[in-house]
Amino acid sequence: MKTYQIYYSSDALPKSWDYIVQHDIFLQSKYLNALQEGAPSNIELFYIGVFENDNLVGVAIVQRVRLYLKDMFRKTQVSCLKEFLQNLVSKVLKGNILVVGNLTHTGQHGLYFDEKRISYTAYLNQVFSAINELKKDIKSRQGKTIRLILVKDFFEQDTKYNHKLNFDKQDLHKIVVQPNMIMEVRSNWLSTDNYISDLTKKYRSRYKRAQKKLGTIRCEELDTPAVKAYEHKLHKLYLNVSNNAKFNTFILPENHFFIMKQKLGEDFKVFGYFLEDILVGFYTLILNRKQLETYFLGYDKAHQYVNQLYLNMLYDMLKFGVDYQFASIVYARTAMAIKSSVGAKPKPMVMYMKHTNSFWNRLLKLVFRFMNPKQNWEERHPFK
Repeated sequence: MKTYQIYYSSDALPKSWDYIVQHDIFLQSKYLNALQEGAPSNIELFYIGVFENDNLVGVAIVQRVRLYLKDMFRKTQVSCLKEFLQNLVSKVLKGNILVVGNLTHTGQHGLYFDEKRISYTAYLNQVFSAINELKKDIKSRQGKTIRLILVKDFFEQDTKYNHKLNFDKQDLHKIVVQPNMIMEVRSNWLSTDNYISDLTKKYRSRYKRAQKKLGTIRCEELDTPAVKAYEHKLHKLYLNVSNNAKFNTFILPENHFFIMKQKLGEDFKVFGYFLEDILVGFYTLILNRKQLETYFLGYDKAHQYVNQLYLNMLYDMLKFGVDYQFASIVYARTAMAIKSSVGAKPKPMVMYMKHTNSFWNRLLKLVFRFMNPKQNWEERHPFK
């Protein structure tokens, strides 16, 4: 018999949970516990377990997100039509939504099922039954109506999870989103020198120029006490980047990076950039088995262009991945052109969405046809 269970805290997850999700740190209780404690103020977490005869055979991460108009589309230059569509989408989406997946991180880290023990269709049916129960529970407990269901993220070419017909049955429509920028680490890269030798002359020169522009700024790893000591400055530098995003749905709390470091230990890395003794930038990494996942970063705008801080961060992330022999480096979304100049390749991704109001759901389908991102950036090809 197939059943589901909703958990309202990561502390309540069954012991078998971590056993079946060993492949992905983003589904494991230690990460979920860290995210729960350090979540943005507008995000609440839930966890779904799917069972076959009392045996856990699948899991799903669900986030209730409270969206506000001012936090969505930022003030950027767009056409009149696109501005009208953005305003329409903002008004339709504002309020409470349920996200199946992780809004704070790019990638396919929200669903898992054991295909040897349950079919995808049966698994999804249980997940959506749980979603419907959650909607009713939130309405009865808090008087809040869930306006939208979002299921994220799926690689376009994925054959295990990205089955459009299954989502069509739930009346969700497909939305093309920005690609995930991923670099596969070549087998001959035993050090950064091997990477550099594989670059064309133009991009070798670019690498050396970026290193030179860094000047006297040094990069060093921050341990847990140091992350705590620099907590306020890290958050301020993060906001410099976050506040410039065209579209944003949350703001991390000030203690987020300290909590992540405290809970994940050596699986969470924080690297700071110092000019003399002043922190002027940082980046974070999550070690996910053979995948090195880039996380949030921040910098002082005064040093971004002069010292090419962001580009140097991308190179340093690469160096860490090569030095520790990761299979791939996940650079995530945004800034696709500069990430491709380092060697990352775009992996197409989609989401599925539906509005709980049938009229708005039909309208959203039409609106997103106009708003789907087009590849209006030039992919770079840095290798010989």
